[in-house]
Amino acid sequence: MTSKINDAILLVGSEPVVRSIMKELLERAGYVVLATGDLGSAVDVLAQCSVDLLITHPYVDSVPGHEAARYLRSRNPRMGVLVVAGLLDDDRLQYRAALEEFEIFPPPFSADQLLAKVKEVLEVSRERKL
Repeated sequence: MTSKINDAILLVGSEPVVRSIMKELLERAGYVVLATGDLGSAVDVLAQCSVDLLITHPYVDSVPGHEAARYLRSRNPRMGVLVVAGLLDDDRLQYRAALEEFEIFPPPFSADQLLAKVKEVLEVSRERKL
């Protein structure tokens, strides 16, 4: 699954390990990924770069993800938005949970599921731009 050469994703997530793993996966799939851990840095990225898709989580920097996404989209109304409310099925995250004896619900999603959803949101966003 490959992206268009100019597909740029702004990945905003407060948790460094999760952000790093998602960034790695998306870059391997051919996307240009601009990753940041806070809303202020995300605003700076949008001021400097053209972004096709925002991926965020339910909370960013103690701000509800929906509010953060709405604010960021006001700075780039054409970008698609994907709020990811679960964890990627990655050994690094599973080991961390197992070490702490944490349970994860809902179950983690696969890399293929995330990439398919990213592609879908990008296509819908492109159609909206026309």
